[in-house]
Amino acid sequence: MSKNGKETSPGTAEDAPIGSEVYWDPPEAPAPDAGPDATGGSETKDEDGAAAKERRPLMHAERVSKLFPVKKGLFGRTRFVRAVDGVSLYVRHGETLGLVGESGCGKSTLGRTLLKLLEPTSGRIVFDGRDITHMSHRQLRPLRRRMQIIFQDPYSSLNPRMTVRSIVGEALSVHKLAKDAAEEEAKVEALLKRVGLRPEAMKRYPHEFSGGQRQRVGIARALAVEPDFIVCDEPISALDVSIQAQIVNLLLDLQDEFKLSFLFISHDLKVVEYMSHRVAVMYLGKLVEVAPAESLYERRLHPYTRALLSAIPVPDPSKRRLRVLLEGDVPSPMDPPTGCAFHPRCPRAEKGKCDTETPLLAELEKGSRHRVACFHPHD
Repeated sequence: MSKNGKETSPGTAEDAPIGSEVYWDPPEAPAPDAGPDATGGSETKDEDGAAAKERRPLMHAERVSKLFPVKKGLFGRTRFVRAVDGVSLYVRHGETLGLVGESGCGKSTLGRTLLKLLEPTSGRIVFDGRDITHMSHRQLRPLRRRMQIIFQDPYSSLNPRMTVRSIVGEALSVHKLAKDAAEEEAKVEALLKRVGLRPEAMKRYPHEFSGGQRQRVGIARALAVEPDFIVCDEPISALDVSIQAQIVNLLLDLQDEFKLSFLFISHDLKVVEYMSHRVAVMYLGKLVEVAPAESLYERRLHPYTRALLSAIPVPDPSKRRLRVLLEGDVPSPMDPPTGCAFHPRCPRAEKGKCDTETPLLAELEKGSRHRVACFHPHD
């Protein structure tokens, strides 16, 4: 999907309960005596159902948490690292949700938890209207086709003992998407061509490729099962700058062609702005700001978001951006601070409130779809 498609950003997620028939941006219902023109044309009941399905979020997480137990010493008590702490978000059909934050804030853990590669400690995960939170591996297997991941490291994510033909064709074989070996090989060849690799690459091993070529193999592997939702876990961070733009443009072309939905995790804030319809900012396992991309980059309401975006380099050396420097270090997720998690580093923190009460992620202006978790946001 091109960047110009951003004006179709969805609405707010918390306005309707999961599983209800009320969605975030439903069209206005026509009057009882209105004719076919009231809905833009004469639609059948089946078409109405299909339209409702498209309005429904493809992926929806409600108050999802992921805790990792840590035991100190032989007889020490077990403590928990709160990697993801009560996160609620959604991704629409054909939409890209960018996820940004400092290293260690829980971005990758959240992405893997949404795919059930990690079991959530609490909360609920709904994929295309189906609650998958407590599904077994066997129950999840048919849905695995529709949920895929592109890993950050193209060097360690590919089996060095397998050829590209085996790596990409494995998913086709597991899900029985090819009638025989000849059809499977034809599909692998088509996938490699689609991601910009030559057919003869099938016979080669991962160590024979550059980083960018390996990442293209990883993308081909994710596309092999014709997914609907892909978690892109920092897919360009391990690549040369000259290759990053090629991979980003490839992902945009694939999204437009196959109507894919992305959760795009990245440290590169300019790439996130270019790729995303909406952006979520994460700090210490929590979301602190969620907004349409244009709104977030124009109005940075949360102090942490302002500090994060002030670090984006300006390409014009004659211009300088006012850098917002944060004091102190990121608190330990094993012992997060009370109240707002950001208050020990926040220049706007109010003693007696920010350090004791937890702000909710809420809209300051109703209908703006710009939500912030802060008692003293910037104007």
